[in-house]
Amino acid sequence: MPLAPRQTRFLITFALLLTAFYAIVTLDTVDTHVVVPFTRGLSAVSGALLNAIGQHVNVIGTVIAGPQFAVDVRGGCNGLEAVVFVAAAMLSFAAPWRTRIVGAIAAALILEAINVVRVASLYLIGLYHRSLFETFHLAIWQTVMFAIAVLLFVIWVSKFAAPNAATRT
Repeated sequence: MPLAPRQTRFLITFALLLTAFYAIVTLDTVDTHVVVPFTRGLSAVSGALLNAIGQHVNVIGTVIAGPQFAVDVRGGCNGLEAVVFVAAAMLSFAAPWRTRIVGAIAAALILEAINVVRVASLYLIGLYHRSLFETFHLAIWQTVMFAIAVLLFVIWVSKFAAPNAATRT
């Protein structure tokens, strides 16, 4: 069964935007002036959360360190891959531009809030259950972040974009 023109357009646009967004994020200038400062901010917020729950950590750049354990929040751990994915999907969908942009921004904020919890939980897992750290870091949380990105897209399409899909601007 062939894809409808609208589905084909979505898939092509999604692939192009996803490629373009990833390419932009990996440019040295963007990495230096946007991604690294963003990651430092994420580390600071995650460190503040850990301090708020009594962990007594220090944040230096992208490193969150306590007396017995430390994590370095690097590219790939800053949640940008999931944000890029969901933004490309929402911006590619046939919906009014305002709906697409608001959806992408809301999804990015939700994903990054969850990523703060992710980073803090990884610190705690490393501190208290070090043998589980790599499994949670590389398998569980990566999967959860992308699953949440897909879920946010599905919710957005069903609640906000689908009723207005015919009213494209």
